[in-house]
Amino acid sequence: MNKNKRAQSFIQFGLFLGVLILLNILANIRIGTTPLYAYLDLTEDKRYSLTDPTQDLLRSLDDVVYVQVLLDGEFPAGFKRLQRATREMLDDFRGESGYVEYAFEDPSQGTIEEINQRRETLAKEGIIPTNLRVKENNETSVKLIYPYAVFYYKGRSIPIQLLENQVPGMPQEIVLNNSVGLLEYKFANAIQKLQKAVKPPIAFSTGHGELGPGETADLERSLRQSYETGRLHLDSTTHISTDLAALIVAKPTQPFSEQDKFKIDQYIMNGGKVLWLIDKVAVSLDSLRNGLFLPREYDLNLDDLLFRYGIRIQPNLVLDMQATVIPLAVGSIGNAPQFDNFVYPYHPIVTPASDHPIVKSVDGVNLKYVSSIDTTVRTKTEVKKSVLLSTSPRSRMQFLPIRMDFEFLKYELDANLFNKGRQPVAMALEGVFPSMYENRVSQSMRQTLQQLGQELIAESVPNRMVVVADGDIAQNKIDPRNSQVSPLGLNEFDRQIYANKDFLLNTIEYLVDDTGLIEARGKEVKLRLLDLAKVEQERTKWQLLNIALPLVFLAIFGVLFNWVRKRRFVK
Repeated sequence: MNKNKRAQSFIQFGLFLGVLILLNILANIRIGTTPLYAYLDLTEDKRYSLTDPTQDLLRSLDDVVYVQVLLDGEFPAGFKRLQRATREMLDDFRGESGYVEYAFEDPSQGTIEEINQRRETLAKEGIIPTNLRVKENNETSVKLIYPYAVFYYKGRSIPIQLLENQVPGMPQEIVLNNSVGLLEYKFANAIQKLQKAVKPPIAFSTGHGELGPGETADLERSLRQSYETGRLHLDSTTHISTDLAALIVAKPTQPFSEQDKFKIDQYIMNGGKVLWLIDKVAVSLDSLRNGLFLPREYDLNLDDLLFRYGIRIQPNLVLDMQATVIPLAVGSIGNAPQFDNFVYPYHPIVTPASDHPIVKSVDGVNLKYVSSIDTTVRTKTEVKKSVLLSTSPRSRMQFLPIRMDFEFLKYELDANLFNKGRQPVAMALEGVFPSMYENRVSQSMRQTLQQLGQELIAESVPNRMVVVADGDIAQNKIDPRNSQVSPLGLNEFDRQIYANKDFLLNTIEYLVDDTGLIEARGKEVKLRLLDLAKVEQERTKWQLLNIALPLVFLAIFGVLFNWVRKRRFVK
Protein backbone atom coordinates (compact mmCIF):
# COMPACT_ATOMS: atom_id res chain seq x y z
CA MET A 1 0.00 0.00 0.00
CA ASN A 2 2.80 2.40 0.94
CA LYS A 3 4.72 1.44 -2.21
CA ASN A 4 1.68 2.26 -4.36
CA LYS A 5 1.25 5.60 -2.66
CA ARG A 6 4.95 6.36 -3.09
CA ALA A 7 4.83 5.43 -6.77
CA GLN A 8 1.69 7.50 -7.25
CA SER A 9 3.42 10.46 -5.56
CA PHE A 10 6.41 10.14 -7.90
CA ILE A 11 4.08 10.02 -10.91
CA GLN A 12 2.22 13.11 -9.74
CA PHE A 13 5.50 14.93 -9.13
CA GLY A 14 6.75 13.94 -12.58
CA LEU A 15 3.53 15.15 -14.20
CA PHE A 16 3.75 18.41 -12.28
CA LEU A 17 7.37 18.89 -13.33
CA GLY A 18 6.50 18.09 -16.95
CA VAL A 19 3.69 20.65 -16.94
CA LEU A 20 6.08 23.31 -15.58
CA ILE A 21 8.65 22.53 -18.30
CA LEU A 22 5.94 22.62 -20.97
CA LEU A 23 4.65 25.97 -19.73
CA ASN A 24 8.20 27.33 -19.69
CA ILE A 25 8.74 26.19 -23.28
CA LEU A 26 5.44 27.70 -24.42
CA ALA A 27 6.30 30.95 -22.63
CA ASN A 28 9.46 31.34 -24.72
CA ILE A 29 8.53 29.71 -28.02
CA ARG A 30 8.68 31.65 -31.29
CA ILE A 31 7.84 31.14 -34.91
CA GLY A 32 10.78 32.77 -36.67
CA THR A 33 11.26 35.96 -34.69
CA THR A 34 7.60 36.27 -33.67
CA PRO A 35 6.86 35.27 -30.05
CA LEU A 36 3.75 33.24 -29.26
CA TYR A 37 3.39 34.71 -25.80
CA ALA A 38 1.99 38.04 -24.65
CA TYR A 39 1.57 40.10 -21.49
CA LEU A 40 -0.68 42.77 -20.04
CA ASP A 41 0.68 46.18 -19.05
CA LEU A 42 -1.62 47.53 -16.34
CA THR A 43 0.52 50.58 -15.50
CA GLU A 44 -1.05 54.01 -16.03
CA ASP A 45 1.82 55.33 -18.17
CA LYS A 46 2.28 52.03 -20.11
CA ARG A 47 5.92 51.97 -19.14
CA TYR A 48 6.27 48.28 -20.00
CA SER A 49 4.72 48.52 -23.45
CA LEU A 50 6.63 49.31 -26.62
CA THR A 51 4.98 51.63 -29.12
CA ASP A 52 3.63 50.13 -32.35
CA PRO A 53 6.33 51.71 -34.58
CA THR A 54 9.05 50.26 -32.34
CA GLN A 55 7.46 46.81 -32.51
CA ASP A 56 7.23 47.03 -36.30
CA LEU A 57 10.88 48.06 -36.49
CA LEU A 58 12.03 45.14 -34.35
CA ARG A 59 9.96 42.61 -36.30
CA SER A 60 11.56 43.83 -39.53
CA LEU A 61 15.09 42.90 -38.38
CA ASP A 62 16.86 40.36 -40.57
CA ASP A 63 20.19 40.18 -38.73
CA VAL A 64 21.53 40.32 -35.21
CA VAL A 65 21.61 43.65 -33.37
CA TYR A 66 24.26 43.41 -30.67
CA VAL A 67 24.20 46.00 -27.88
CA GLN A 68 27.26 46.63 -25.73
CA VAL A 69 26.13 48.42 -22.56
CA LEU A 70 28.96 50.15 -20.69
CA LEU A 71 27.05 50.42 -17.45
CA ASP A 72 28.04 47.40 -15.43
CA GLY A 73 29.24 47.67 -11.84
CA GLU A 74 28.04 49.02 -8.52
CA PHE A 75 26.25 52.38 -8.51
CA PRO A 76 24.08 54.47 -6.16
CA ALA A 77 20.34 53.77 -6.19
CA GLY A 78 19.52 56.35 -8.89
CA PHE A 79 22.01 54.96 -11.39
CA LYS A 80 21.01 51.44 -10.41
CA ARG A 81 17.55 52.37 -11.64
CA LEU A 82 18.97 53.51 -14.99
CA GLN A 83 21.01 50.32 -15.22
CA ARG A 84 17.98 48.16 -14.40
CA ALA A 85 15.72 50.12 -16.79
CA THR A 86 18.26 49.66 -19.61
CA ARG A 87 18.35 45.91 -19.03
CA GLU A 88 14.55 45.71 -18.89
CA MET A 89 14.17 47.75 -22.09
CA LEU A 90 16.61 45.48 -23.93
CA ASP A 91 14.67 42.47 -22.61
CA ASP A 92 11.50 44.03 -24.03
CA PHE A 93 13.28 44.52 -27.37
CA ARG A 94 14.47 40.92 -27.30
CA GLY A 95 10.94 39.86 -26.47
CA GLU A 96 9.82 41.34 -29.81
CA SER A 97 12.75 40.04 -31.85
CA GLY A 98 15.11 37.14 -31.30
CA TYR A 99 17.75 39.09 -33.23
CA VAL A 100 18.44 41.42 -30.29
CA GLU A 101 21.39 40.43 -28.11
CA TYR A 102 23.18 42.42 -25.44
CA ALA A 103 25.87 42.30 -22.78
CA PHE A 104 26.82 44.62 -19.91
CA GLU A 105 30.47 45.60 -19.47
CA ASP A 106 32.44 47.71 -17.02
CA PRO A 107 35.09 49.80 -18.84
CA SER A 108 36.85 50.43 -15.53
CA GLN A 109 37.72 46.77 -14.97
CA GLY A 110 41.23 45.45 -15.61
CA THR A 111 44.78 46.69 -15.19
CA ILE A 112 45.63 50.40 -15.33
CA GLU A 113 47.11 49.97 -18.81
CA GLU A 114 44.01 48.16 -20.07
CA ILE A 115 41.69 50.81 -18.58
CA ASN A 116 43.68 53.71 -20.08
CA GLN A 117 43.84 52.04 -23.48
CA ARG A 118 40.10 51.32 -23.37
CA ARG A 119 39.35 54.94 -22.43
CA GLU A 120 41.42 56.23 -25.34
CA THR A 121 39.56 53.95 -27.73
CA LEU A 122 36.18 55.05 -26.38
CA ALA A 123 37.16 58.74 -26.59
CA LYS A 124 37.97 58.31 -30.30
CA GLU A 125 34.43 57.02 -30.78
CA GLY A 126 32.99 60.08 -29.02
CA ILE A 127 32.21 58.21 -25.79
CA ILE A 128 33.10 60.55 -22.94
CA PRO A 129 32.83 59.47 -19.28
CA THR A 130 30.70 61.19 -16.66
CA ASN A 131 31.93 62.10 -13.18
CA LEU A 132 29.80 60.39 -10.54
CA ARG A 133 30.12 61.50 -6.93
CA VAL A 134 29.71 58.61 -4.49
CA LYS A 135 29.28 59.07 -0.73
CA GLU A 136 30.46 56.20 1.48
CA ASN A 137 31.15 56.32 5.21
CA ASN A 138 30.89 60.13 5.26
CA GLU A 139 33.50 60.30 2.52
CA THR A 140 32.89 61.52 -1.03
CA SER A 141 34.75 60.00 -3.97
CA VAL A 142 34.57 60.65 -7.71
CA LYS A 143 34.09 57.73 -10.08
CA LEU A 144 34.22 57.80 -13.87
CA ILE A 145 31.27 56.02 -15.44
CA TYR A 146 30.22 55.48 -19.07
CA PRO A 147 26.42 55.74 -19.38
CA TYR A 148 26.50 54.57 -22.99
CA ALA A 149 25.22 51.71 -25.12
CA VAL A 150 26.89 50.87 -28.44
CA PHE A 151 24.65 49.28 -31.08
CA TYR A 152 26.20 47.00 -33.74
CA TYR A 153 24.41 45.88 -36.90
CA LYS A 154 25.80 44.50 -40.16
CA GLY A 155 29.29 45.91 -39.59
CA ARG A 156 28.05 49.35 -38.57
CA SER A 157 27.89 50.81 -35.06
CA ILE A 158 26.47 53.82 -33.27
CA PRO A 159 26.94 54.94 -29.62
CA ILE A 160 23.92 56.09 -27.61
CA GLN A 161 24.17 58.21 -24.47
CA LEU A 162 21.84 56.78 -21.84
CA LEU A 163 22.06 59.69 -19.39
CA GLU A 164 20.51 63.02 -20.29
CA ASN A 165 22.62 66.14 -19.77
CA GLN A 166 22.63 67.50 -16.24
CA VAL A 167 21.15 70.99 -16.11
CA PRO A 168 22.26 73.32 -13.28
CA GLY A 169 19.58 73.40 -10.62
CA MET A 170 17.72 70.33 -11.88
CA PRO A 171 17.51 67.48 -9.33
CA GLN A 172 19.35 64.34 -10.34
CA GLU A 173 16.15 62.31 -9.86
CA ILE A 174 14.46 64.30 -12.65
CA VAL A 175 17.44 63.84 -14.98
CA LEU A 176 17.46 60.09 -14.36
CA ASN A 177 13.70 59.88 -14.81
CA ASN A 178 13.93 61.69 -18.15
CA SER A 179 16.75 59.34 -19.15
CA VAL A 180 14.64 56.28 -18.37
CA GLY A 181 11.68 57.70 -20.28
CA LEU A 182 13.75 58.19 -23.46
CA LEU A 183 15.38 54.75 -23.57
CA GLU A 184 12.90 53.22 -26.01
CA TYR A 185 13.20 56.10 -28.47
CA LYS A 186 17.00 56.19 -28.31
CA PHE A 187 17.32 52.43 -28.83
CA ALA A 188 14.77 52.26 -31.65
CA ASN A 189 16.25 55.34 -33.32
CA ALA A 190 19.73 53.80 -33.20
CA ILE A 191 18.51 50.59 -34.84
CA GLN A 192 16.66 52.53 -37.51
CA LYS A 193 19.77 54.55 -38.35
CA LEU A 194 21.89 51.40 -38.57
CA GLN A 195 19.38 49.84 -40.95
CA LYS A 196 19.92 52.67 -43.44
CA ALA A 197 22.98 51.89 -45.53
CA VAL A 198 22.84 55.39 -47.05
CA LYS A 199 22.47 58.50 -44.91
CA PRO A 200 19.50 60.72 -45.87
CA PRO A 201 20.59 64.08 -47.39
CA ILE A 202 19.74 67.39 -45.70
CA ALA A 203 20.46 70.79 -47.27
CA PHE A 204 20.71 74.36 -46.05
CA SER A 205 19.33 76.87 -48.54
CA THR A 206 21.64 79.60 -49.84
CA GLY A 207 21.35 82.66 -52.04
CA HIS A 208 19.33 84.84 -49.67
CA GLY A 209 21.90 85.86 -47.06
CA GLU A 210 21.39 82.72 -44.94
CA LEU A 211 23.83 81.52 -42.27
CA GLY A 212 27.08 80.27 -43.77
CA PRO A 213 28.83 76.92 -43.21
CA GLY A 214 30.99 78.32 -40.41
CA GLU A 215 27.97 79.69 -38.57
CA THR A 216 26.17 76.32 -38.64
CA ALA A 217 29.32 74.20 -38.24
CA ASP A 218 28.45 72.72 -34.83
CA LEU A 219 24.91 71.80 -35.88
CA GLU A 220 26.16 70.21 -39.11
CA ARG A 221 28.84 68.28 -37.22
CA SER A 222 26.11 66.63 -35.14
CA LEU A 223 23.83 66.10 -38.14
CA ARG A 224 26.58 64.31 -40.09
CA GLN A 225 26.42 61.39 -37.64
CA SER A 226 23.09 60.44 -39.24
CA TYR A 227 22.72 62.56 -42.39
CA GLU A 228 24.60 63.90 -45.38
CA THR A 229 24.56 67.69 -45.18
CA GLY A 230 25.24 70.32 -47.80
CA ARG A 231 24.17 73.61 -49.36
CA LEU A 232 21.48 74.14 -51.98
CA HIS A 233 21.51 77.35 -54.03
CA LEU A 234 17.91 77.66 -55.20
CA ASP A 235 18.85 79.73 -58.26
CA SER A 236 21.09 76.94 -59.55
CA THR A 237 18.39 74.26 -59.72
CA THR A 238 15.16 73.93 -61.65
CA HIS A 239 13.42 72.16 -58.77
CA ILE A 240 14.05 70.64 -55.35
CA SER A 241 14.15 66.86 -55.55
CA THR A 242 12.12 64.89 -53.05
CA ASP A 243 15.24 62.76 -52.54
CA LEU A 244 16.24 65.59 -50.21
CA ALA A 245 15.07 64.52 -46.77
CA ALA A 246 14.72 68.08 -45.44
CA LEU A 247 15.47 71.68 -46.37
CA ILE A 248 16.64 74.12 -43.69
CA VAL A 249 16.07 77.83 -44.33
CA ALA A 250 18.38 79.36 -41.70
CA LYS A 251 18.15 83.11 -41.07
CA PRO A 252 17.71 84.57 -44.56
CA THR A 253 18.28 88.32 -44.82
CA GLN A 254 17.49 88.93 -48.50
CA PRO A 255 14.20 88.50 -50.40
CA PHE A 256 13.17 85.25 -52.08
CA SER A 257 12.18 85.46 -55.73
CA GLU A 258 8.82 84.06 -56.83
CA GLN A 259 10.66 81.34 -58.71
CA ASP A 260 12.53 80.22 -55.56
CA LYS A 261 9.32 80.30 -53.53
CA PHE A 262 7.62 78.22 -56.22
CA LYS A 263 10.37 75.59 -55.96
CA ILE A 264 9.96 75.39 -52.18
CA ASP A 265 6.17 75.29 -52.50
CA GLN A 266 6.17 72.37 -54.93
CA TYR A 267 8.82 70.59 -52.87
CA ILE A 268 6.41 70.78 -49.92
CA MET A 269 3.47 69.68 -52.08
CA ASN A 270 5.46 66.56 -53.04
CA GLY A 271 6.13 65.70 -49.39
CA GLY A 272 9.34 67.64 -48.78
CA LYS A 273 10.06 68.76 -45.22
CA VAL A 274 11.12 72.33 -44.40
CA LEU A 275 12.54 73.83 -41.21
CA TRP A 276 12.04 77.60 -41.26
CA LEU A 277 14.37 79.61 -38.98
CA ILE A 278 13.24 83.16 -39.70
CA ASP A 279 14.29 86.52 -38.26
CA LYS A 280 11.48 89.00 -38.81
CA VAL A 281 13.27 92.07 -37.44
CA ALA A 282 16.78 93.13 -38.45
CA VAL A 283 18.60 93.82 -35.19
CA SER A 284 21.65 92.44 -33.42
CA LEU A 285 23.64 93.19 -30.30
CA ASP A 286 26.45 94.70 -32.39
CA SER A 287 24.02 97.10 -34.10
CA LEU A 288 23.25 98.65 -30.70
CA ARG A 289 26.86 99.21 -29.65
CA ASN A 290 26.99 102.71 -31.18
CA GLY A 291 23.92 104.02 -29.36
CA LEU A 292 20.39 104.62 -30.60
CA PHE A 293 19.21 102.12 -33.23
CA LEU A 294 15.99 101.91 -35.28
CA PRO A 295 15.40 98.26 -36.25
CA ARG A 296 13.67 97.49 -39.52
CA GLU A 297 11.64 94.58 -40.79
CA TYR A 298 13.43 92.15 -43.10
CA ASP A 299 11.97 92.13 -46.61
CA LEU A 300 12.09 88.38 -47.23
CA ASN A 301 9.00 88.08 -49.44
CA LEU A 302 7.98 84.96 -47.47
CA ASP A 303 4.95 86.29 -45.58
CA ASP A 304 2.40 85.20 -48.19
CA LEU A 305 3.92 81.71 -48.45
CA LEU A 306 3.92 81.10 -44.69
CA PHE A 307 0.46 82.66 -44.36
CA ARG A 308 -0.84 80.16 -46.92
CA TYR A 309 0.51 77.34 -44.77
CA GLY A 310 -1.20 78.67 -41.66
CA ILE A 311 1.10 80.98 -39.69
CA ARG A 312 2.25 84.58 -39.58
CA ILE A 313 5.40 85.86 -37.92
CA GLN A 314 4.56 89.19 -36.35
CA PRO A 315 6.72 92.31 -37.04
CA ASN A 316 7.57 92.69 -33.36
CA LEU A 317 10.12 91.86 -30.72
CA VAL A 318 9.21 89.79 -27.67
CA LEU A 319 10.75 90.76 -24.34
CA ASP A 320 10.86 88.33 -21.44
CA MET A 321 11.93 88.71 -17.83
CA GLN A 322 13.29 85.14 -18.07
CA ALA A 323 16.37 85.98 -20.11
CA THR A 324 20.15 85.77 -20.26
CA VAL A 325 22.52 88.60 -19.33
CA ILE A 326 24.80 90.95 -21.23
CA PRO A 327 27.76 92.94 -19.82
CA LEU A 328 27.66 96.73 -19.91
CA ALA A 329 30.22 99.27 -18.78
CA VAL A 330 29.14 100.89 -15.51
CA GLY A 331 32.22 103.00 -14.90
CA SER A 332 35.97 102.86 -14.95
CA ILE A 333 38.93 102.64 -12.65
CA GLY A 334 41.76 104.57 -14.20
CA ASN A 335 41.68 103.69 -17.89
CA ALA A 336 40.08 100.29 -17.30
CA PRO A 337 36.30 100.12 -17.85
CA GLN A 338 34.26 98.25 -15.25
CA PHE A 339 31.50 95.93 -16.46
CA ASP A 340 28.42 94.50 -14.79
CA ASN A 341 25.90 91.92 -16.06
CA PHE A 342 22.31 92.96 -16.71
CA VAL A 343 19.32 90.73 -17.54
CA TYR A 344 18.58 91.50 -21.18
CA PRO A 345 14.92 90.76 -21.98
CA TYR A 346 15.54 90.73 -25.76
CA HIS A 347 17.48 87.46 -25.26
CA PRO A 348 14.79 85.22 -23.69
CA ILE A 349 15.22 81.71 -22.37
CA VAL A 350 12.18 79.94 -23.81
CA THR A 351 10.89 76.60 -22.62
CA PRO A 352 8.80 73.78 -24.10
CA ALA A 353 5.12 74.67 -24.19
CA SER A 354 3.62 71.25 -24.91
CA ASP A 355 4.09 67.50 -24.59
CA HIS A 356 5.08 67.28 -28.27
CA PRO A 357 7.79 64.63 -28.88
CA ILE A 358 10.20 67.27 -30.22
CA VAL A 359 10.43 69.08 -26.90
CA LYS A 360 10.04 66.25 -24.40
CA SER A 361 12.84 66.56 -21.83
CA VAL A 362 14.32 69.54 -23.71
CA ASP A 363 15.64 72.29 -21.45
CA GLY A 364 15.62 76.05 -21.96
CA VAL A 365 16.49 77.40 -25.42
CA ASN A 366 18.27 80.74 -25.72
CA LEU A 367 16.85 82.99 -28.46
CA LYS A 368 17.86 86.49 -29.57
CA TYR A 369 15.52 89.21 -30.79
CA VAL A 370 12.69 86.75 -31.36
CA SER A 371 9.24 87.61 -32.72
CA SER A 372 5.86 86.15 -31.79
CA ILE A 373 3.86 83.87 -34.08
CA ASP A 374 0.20 84.43 -34.90
CA THR A 375 -1.50 81.03 -34.66
CA THR A 376 -5.01 82.18 -35.68
CA VAL A 377 -4.42 82.10 -39.44
CA ARG A 378 -7.03 79.96 -41.19
CA THR A 379 -6.06 77.55 -43.95
CA LYS A 380 -7.95 76.11 -46.89
CA THR A 381 -7.07 72.61 -45.76
CA GLU A 382 -6.86 71.07 -42.30
CA VAL A 383 -3.53 71.85 -40.65
CA LYS A 384 -2.77 70.92 -37.05
CA LYS A 385 -0.69 73.52 -35.21
CA SER A 386 1.36 72.72 -32.12
CA VAL A 387 3.23 75.30 -30.05
CA LEU A 388 6.71 73.94 -29.36
CA LEU A 389 8.39 76.86 -27.61
CA SER A 390 6.92 79.86 -25.87
CA THR A 391 8.10 82.67 -23.64
CA SER A 392 7.40 82.76 -19.93
CA PRO A 393 4.18 84.34 -18.60
CA ARG A 394 6.26 87.46 -17.78
CA SER A 395 6.63 88.76 -21.32
CA ARG A 396 5.68 91.75 -23.43
CA MET A 397 5.85 92.81 -27.10
CA GLN A 398 7.15 95.82 -28.97
CA PHE A 399 5.87 96.45 -32.51
CA LEU A 400 7.83 98.34 -35.12
CA PRO A 401 8.75 101.14 -35.35
CA ILE A 402 10.70 101.26 -32.10
CA ARG A 403 13.85 103.00 -30.82
CA MET A 404 16.38 100.71 -29.16
CA ASP A 405 19.33 101.36 -26.88
CA PHE A 406 20.70 100.14 -23.54
CA GLU A 407 19.46 103.05 -21.43
CA PHE A 408 16.50 101.14 -20.00
CA LEU A 409 18.90 98.67 -18.34
CA LYS A 410 19.96 101.39 -15.92
CA TYR A 411 16.62 100.90 -14.17
CA GLU A 412 15.02 97.82 -12.67
CA LEU A 413 12.63 96.05 -15.04
CA ASP A 414 9.01 96.90 -14.29
CA ALA A 415 7.20 93.57 -13.85
CA ASN A 416 3.84 95.28 -14.41
CA LEU A 417 4.77 95.91 -18.04
CA PHE A 418 5.54 92.22 -18.66
CA ASN A 419 1.93 91.11 -18.58
CA LYS A 420 1.21 89.64 -22.03
CA GLY A 421 1.52 86.00 -21.00
CA ARG A 422 3.17 83.24 -22.96
CA GLN A 423 3.93 84.10 -26.57
CA PRO A 424 4.47 81.26 -29.09
CA VAL A 425 7.81 81.49 -30.90
CA ALA A 426 8.15 78.02 -32.46
CA MET A 427 5.40 75.97 -34.13
CA ALA A 428 5.02 72.51 -35.66
CA LEU A 429 2.51 72.26 -38.53
CA GLU A 430 1.06 68.92 -39.66
CA GLY A 431 -1.51 68.10 -42.29
CA VAL A 432 -2.31 68.80 -45.93
CA PHE A 433 -0.87 72.14 -47.03
CA PRO A 434 -2.48 74.20 -49.82
CA SER A 435 -0.21 75.47 -52.58
CA MET A 436 0.23 79.22 -52.80
CA TYR A 437 0.43 78.97 -56.58
CA GLU A 438 -2.92 77.36 -57.25
CA ASN A 439 -4.40 79.46 -60.09
CA ARG A 440 -1.30 81.71 -59.91
CA VAL A 441 1.20 79.92 -62.15
CA SER A 442 3.28 82.31 -64.26
CA GLN A 443 4.56 81.53 -67.73
CA SER A 444 8.09 80.77 -66.48
CA MET A 445 6.70 78.45 -63.79
CA ARG A 446 4.57 76.67 -66.39
CA GLN A 447 7.63 76.18 -68.59
CA THR A 448 9.57 74.73 -65.66
CA LEU A 449 6.79 72.23 -64.99
CA GLN A 450 6.70 71.26 -68.67
CA GLN A 451 10.47 70.67 -68.70
CA LEU A 452 10.09 68.37 -65.70
CA GLY A 453 7.07 66.63 -67.21
CA GLN A 454 5.00 67.54 -64.15
CA GLU A 455 1.80 69.34 -63.36
CA LEU A 456 1.14 71.84 -60.60
CA ILE A 457 0.22 70.15 -57.32
CA ALA A 458 -2.47 72.22 -55.57
CA GLU A 459 -2.47 70.30 -52.26
CA SER A 460 0.31 68.45 -50.55
CA VAL A 461 0.39 64.87 -49.43
CA PRO A 462 0.12 64.62 -45.60
CA ASN A 463 3.19 66.55 -44.53
CA ARG A 464 4.85 68.51 -41.74
CA MET A 465 7.04 71.56 -41.23
CA VAL A 466 8.43 73.56 -38.31
CA VAL A 467 8.67 77.35 -38.03
CA VAL A 468 10.90 79.14 -35.50
CA ALA A 469 10.68 82.93 -35.32
CA ASP A 470 14.41 83.32 -34.71
CA GLY A 471 17.31 82.51 -37.02
CA ASP A 472 19.98 82.88 -34.35
CA ILE A 473 18.86 79.61 -32.75
CA ALA A 474 21.09 77.72 -35.23
CA GLN A 475 24.08 80.06 -35.19
CA ASN A 476 27.27 79.14 -33.33
CA LYS A 477 29.95 81.67 -32.46
CA ILE A 478 33.33 81.68 -34.20
CA ASP A 479 36.41 82.92 -32.36
CA PRO A 480 37.98 85.54 -34.71
CA ARG A 481 41.44 84.91 -33.24
CA ASN A 482 41.72 81.21 -34.09
CA SER A 483 38.50 80.51 -36.07
CA GLN A 484 37.48 78.00 -33.40
CA VAL A 485 33.79 77.07 -33.43
CA SER A 486 31.90 77.40 -30.14
CA PRO A 487 29.26 74.84 -29.16
CA LEU A 488 25.80 75.70 -30.44
CA GLY A 489 23.72 77.13 -27.59
CA LEU A 490 26.72 78.49 -25.68
CA ASN A 491 26.00 81.93 -24.26
CA GLU A 492 29.31 83.79 -24.27
CA PHE A 493 28.34 85.97 -21.33
CA ASP A 494 27.00 83.55 -18.70
CA ARG A 495 28.98 80.57 -20.15
CA GLN A 496 25.94 78.32 -20.03
CA ILE A 497 25.12 75.92 -22.86
CA TYR A 498 21.41 76.01 -23.67
CA ALA A 499 19.41 73.33 -25.48
CA ASN A 500 19.40 74.98 -28.92
CA LYS A 501 21.12 72.05 -30.58
CA ASP A 502 18.98 69.41 -28.84
CA PHE A 503 15.86 71.19 -30.02
CA LEU A 504 17.06 71.43 -33.63
CA LEU A 505 18.25 67.82 -33.76
CA ASN A 506 14.92 66.60 -32.38
CA THR A 507 13.13 68.77 -34.94
CA ILE A 508 15.09 67.23 -37.83
CA GLU A 509 14.35 63.74 -36.48
CA TYR A 510 10.66 64.61 -36.31
CA LEU A 511 10.59 65.98 -39.86
CA VAL A 512 12.53 63.15 -41.48
CA ASP A 513 10.96 60.26 -39.54
CA ASP A 514 8.18 58.67 -41.60
CA THR A 515 7.86 55.54 -39.47
CA GLY A 516 6.42 57.18 -36.36
CA LEU A 517 9.34 56.27 -34.07
CA ILE A 518 9.26 59.82 -32.73
CA GLU A 519 6.10 58.70 -30.89
CA ALA A 520 8.34 56.96 -28.39
CA ARG A 521 9.83 60.32 -27.39
CA GLY A 522 6.39 61.30 -26.11
CA LYS A 523 6.23 58.47 -23.59
CA GLU A 524 6.39 59.75 -20.03
CA VAL A 525 7.54 57.62 -17.15
CA LYS A 526 6.07 59.37 -14.14
CA LEU A 527 8.27 59.80 -11.12
CA ARG A 528 6.16 58.88 -8.12
CA LEU A 529 7.99 60.15 -5.07
CA LEU A 530 6.99 59.22 -1.54
CA ASP A 531 5.42 61.86 0.67
CA LEU A 532 8.04 61.67 3.43
CA ALA A 533 5.95 63.63 5.92
CA LYS A 534 3.00 61.29 5.37
CA VAL A 535 5.27 58.24 5.63
CA GLU A 536 6.53 59.39 9.02
CA GLN A 537 3.02 60.20 10.21
CA GLU A 538 1.48 56.85 9.18
CA ARG A 539 4.51 54.63 9.80
CA THR A 540 2.87 52.59 12.61
CA LYS A 541 -0.36 52.00 10.68
CA TRP A 542 1.40 50.59 7.63
CA GLN A 543 3.75 48.49 9.74
CA LEU A 544 0.74 46.88 11.41
CA LEU A 545 -1.00 46.33 8.05
CA ASN A 546 2.08 44.74 6.50
CA ILE A 547 3.26 42.66 9.46
CA ALA A 548 0.43 42.05 11.94
CA LEU A 549 -2.49 41.68 9.49
CA PRO A 550 -0.93 38.77 7.51
CA LEU A 551 -0.21 36.97 10.80
CA VAL A 552 -3.83 37.43 11.90
CA PHE A 553 -5.09 36.00 8.59
CA LEU A 554 -2.64 33.09 8.92
CA ALA A 555 -3.87 32.33 12.46
CA ILE A 556 -7.53 32.46 11.35
CA PHE A 557 -6.75 30.14 8.44
CA GLY A 558 -4.98 27.69 10.79
CA VAL A 559 -7.93 27.60 13.21
CA LEU A 560 -10.47 27.11 10.41
CA PHE A 561 -8.34 24.42 8.75
CA ASN A 562 -8.02 22.41 11.97
CA TRP A 563 -11.73 22.80 12.70
CA VAL A 564 -12.71 21.54 9.24
CA ARG A 565 -10.22 18.70 9.46
CA LYS A 566 -11.53 17.53 12.86
CA ARG A 567 -15.16 17.62 11.69
CA ARG A 568 -14.28 15.67 8.56
CA PHE A 569 -12.35 12.87 10.31
CA VAL A 570 -14.77 12.64 13.24
CA LYS A 571 -17.53 11.80 10.76
